[in-house]
Amino acid sequence: MSFRVLLLLSGLAAIACNGPVGLMSGGKLDGEVRPLPASWASLGESGQMQFETRPAQPYSVNVNYTIVDGNLYVNAGNTETEWAENIAANPLVRLRIDGALYDLRAERVTDAVEIASFGKVWARQSMFLRDPAQFEEVWLYRMAPR
Repeated sequence: MSFRVLLLLSGLAAIACNGPVGLMSGGKLDGEVRPLPASWASLGESGQMQFETRPAQPYSVNVNYTIVDGNLYVNAGNTETEWAENIAANPLVRLRIDGALYDLRAERVTDAVEIASFGKVWARQSMFLRDPAQFEEVWLYRMAPR
């Protein structure tokens, strides 16, 4: 392996230690944790964030979020992802949006009315997103204070 390739791979690994890079998962999200906003509505209806689970051995990914009635949601759809499995073991999460870090607790949403309310907003964000109320199992999480 050439020195340049090794240097590039080392640089990418160093970046990933402070979060995910593209589709590659990362580690601990570093920075100053900020107080929670009174409402997440100022973020608009949706966006992308970095999302960390498993505090003892941090695992972070880039995910989309959706705001409904001032609440911030993260949706894995009908697939139990690695980060959803991590939340089942420990619901304490950290997220980074626009450089700001927040410590939160992920609460799995199982209420059909809340899932349907979320689904109406989620499905109109893209023609490729299906209403999660149509799935037999839904992995939807509402972010709450710790």
